[in-house]
Amino acid sequence: MPDLNLLLALDVLIEECSVVGAARRMNLSAPAMSRTLGRIREAVGDPVLVRSGRGLAPTPRALQLREQVREVIEQAHLVFNAGRAVDMLTLERTFSIRANDVFIGTYGGRMRELFQTQAPCAVLRFVPEGDGDDDAMQQGRIDLHISTAGRHGADTKVQNLFSTSFLGAARDGHPIFAEEISAERFAAFHHIAVSRRGVSHGPIDEELAALGLGRRVAQIMPTFHSAIFAAADSDLILPQMPSVMLGRLERLGVPLRLFALPIPVRSVVVVQAWHPRLDSDLAHRWLRRSIKAMCDGESSLAGV
Repeated sequence: MPDLNLLLALDVLIEECSVVGAARRMNLSAPAMSRTLGRIREAVGDPVLVRSGRGLAPTPRALQLREQVREVIEQAHLVFNAGRAVDMLTLERTFSIRANDVFIGTYGGRMRELFQTQAPCAVLRFVPEGDGDDDAMQQGRIDLHISTAGRHGADTKVQNLFSTSFLGAARDGHPIFAEEISAERFAAFHHIAVSRRGVSHGPIDEELAALGLGRRVAQIMPTFHSAIFAAADSDLILPQMPSVMLGRLERLGVPLRLFALPIPVRSVVVVQAWHPRLDSDLAHRWLRRSIKAMCDGESSLAGV
């Protein structure tokens, strides 16, 4: 019967799609991981990973097995750790968090400090948001999804982290600051839209339409950070600057001037979401509590 180490290796190999990457994750040499892959292939009767371009891709059989493998690993983890506290100082584990650049840019550095002091042997892995929702949490590819509220299924565990309002931003010296910023003057200048899906229309357009106004979105950017630097280097207006990013802007010294929006734009609630099977996982609890405490602005972070 294949041992648990083979299941761990199979899970990592499918996630990394790279023998070298999997070896690094499991602290093995590449030849040792290659031999492990050979044992896995023999055990499951399938190639598991096959050549695809310059890399490797999982076979349909491997993808079919992956969720079962994750469940076995998690059950084994619960069995061996039931009733025991987690020693975060010695825990060797990779935490994969899906989040957008606003959260990563605002809290990524503080989270690195948190891991360095409280979980120095663990790895923090940020995963960018994709073009659409998928089953990454269900399949165990990510441990936590930090995003706006209302995007998760009924069975998913969700906790509010913070809410953020929005301001307008333009380069220092932009002509919009020459007079009072009315809705008409706001709409008259060309705008930047932020959308990883390439969408230009949003709540701002609806509010302007209610006033009989329209705007021209001249540039669409995939992330807020790219939009920030585009606005600082052009005459385009960035109409939805999350207030949670203001401190980072000041530290970076980005030459942007902020202004109150002349139209109502609702605040956004940001949440952290996780699969129910991780609800009682002590290390995962530490992660969730620490992020919640950090977002709440507490000076001391919650332990397990």
